[in-house]
Amino acid sequence: MKSGEKIIRAAAVLCLSALMAVSVFILMKGWLGGHFHSADSLRAYVSSFGIWGPLILLLIQVFQVILPVLPGFTGCIAGAALFGAAGGFWINYIGISLGSIAAYWLAKHFGIRLVSKMVSIKKYEPFIERINRSKSYPAALFLSILLPLAPDDFLCYFSGLINMSPGKFTAIIILGKPWCILFYSIFFSHFLH
Repeated sequence: MKSGEKIIRAAAVLCLSALMAVSVFILMKGWLGGHFHSADSLRAYVSSFGIWGPLILLLIQVFQVILPVLPGFTGCIAGAALFGAAGGFWINYIGISLGSIAAYWLAKHFGIRLVSKMVSIKKYEPFIERINRSKSYPAALFLSILLPLAPDDFLCYFSGLINMSPGKFTAIIILGKPWCILFYSIFFSHFLH
């Protein structure tokens, strides 16, 4: 590797590390301050960041999938209330999709030891091998991602533990995730404005 490539790689790692540290600080401050207990408290917390509010909500949505500190629809409500149907939709869709893909890769890379610390998986362990051999899991995952109130966070981690390809998982998230978020965004922006 050339020295220019090493410098670029080191700068990228430093920037990502700084972004991660800031994100964790913002999440911990919000969680410890009790701002994740309701859509109203989350909305107040996000709006306190002014022009950075959309980015803060996006980061919260990324990390709420990875570390389930609040239900995803709470962020959808706050997004719709603060940024309208369209703005709230895009912020939530991008954030939740990135978080879902990150959860998949964390499970793929670190395996069951990490996943069992992130979500309750013990009762699902007997099904992992059977689902791994099943050809219907991708369709079931798509329907679960498409519908509201499915255990999305768990399914993202679970998908990383089985033999589902990254491309197939990403396609399911990108194609299935927007519909529920769009419904939340339109519904809540209509009732909150």
